[in-house]
Amino acid sequence: MLLLQKLTLLNFKNYEEATFTFSSQLNCIVGENGVGKTNLLDAIHFLCLTKSAFSHIDTQHIRHENPFFMLQAWFEKEHKTYQIDCSVQKEKGKTLKINKKEYDKLAEHIGQFPCILMMPYDTDLIREGSELRRKFFDNVISQIDKIYLQDLMKYNHLLKQRNALLTQFAEGNYIDKDLLQSYDVPLMLLNVELYQKRKDFLNDFVPLLQQYYHFLSEGKEVISLEYETNVTLTDFSTTFQSCFAKDLAAQRTTLGIHKDDYAFKFNDLAVAKFGSQGQQKTYVIALRLAQAAVIEQLTGQKPLLLLDDIFDKLDENRIRKLLAKIDDGEFGQVFITDARPERTQSLLQSLRREVKMISL
Repeated sequence: MLLLQKLTLLNFKNYEEATFTFSSQLNCIVGENGVGKTNLLDAIHFLCLTKSAFSHIDTQHIRHENPFFMLQAWFEKEHKTYQIDCSVQKEKGKTLKINKKEYDKLAEHIGQFPCILMMPYDTDLIREGSELRRKFFDNVISQIDKIYLQDLMKYNHLLKQRNALLTQFAEGNYIDKDLLQSYDVPLMLLNVELYQKRKDFLNDFVPLLQQYYHFLSEGKEVISLEYETNVTLTDFSTTFQSCFAKDLAAQRTTLGIHKDDYAFKFNDLAVAKFGSQGQQKTYVIALRLAQAAVIEQLTGQKPLLLLDDIFDKLDENRIRKLLAKIDDGEFGQVFITDARPERTQSLLQSLRREVKMISL
């Protein structure tokens, strides 16, 4: 079982210096708004996924007027202890170490200590554009499949270079077909590989999503998740190359997995357009719980479950059902934030799980 035993923060966001130790079961971080509850969860997210859940500009998380921040954590996994050190300096960038040895590439760390963060803004996954949904699923698959992450990084790098080349061709009024092919060939191969992995992943993920939604909603609706893509396994290379004139006019690559989307539906209707606030919230909770379940199913490891400010955003029935799942031990180590300690104690007093209260 994966456990976060201890965490130290130095100059991270609003923390000048602080150290926390945690229960192996349920940790409740309570305190008034603005004291750093969410920032503490984000520090855990940073150590697990090498980045913040809120901003990918690392230096923005350095405490005001300081030159660096540092995070240090001790994880237990499969009866072994791992020390993780992460530092970000304004002039030197980011370093990440495991047991005092620096990673050659940060991507090597992804998936070692998986975590899921459930936030009040998760309904943006339904309401906002396709990029957010792609990032969600890429994050899940990357914590399970290192080759997927490597291929996705290669794809994004090649895509950026090809788009720059298209702009160069359009502005310079010339075309170098041999140079273009040096990007097209690997991009076409990666499109098919990543498409297949996304498709295969959904075969495992969707039944879990439907199971959790059914539990949370008491079976009131039938939900589905449809993968929308312009990539096909039949002669994709011909289709891709036939789009060159369109790509040149747009100065960007118009076909590929970077255009994929995921359609969230209930009773064959779009959740974004026809779903009530309650239905949308239930769908995103089910997404996060299915995310935790599929990581365990495919890796054998329960991820850390970080629940930020959920009691304010959920009705009593959904809170009761979620806590029942936690109390049954369905998830691993859990972290919950709440601005009202008395409410937290009232909701958790009947649980069998060990509860540690952390007041900020």
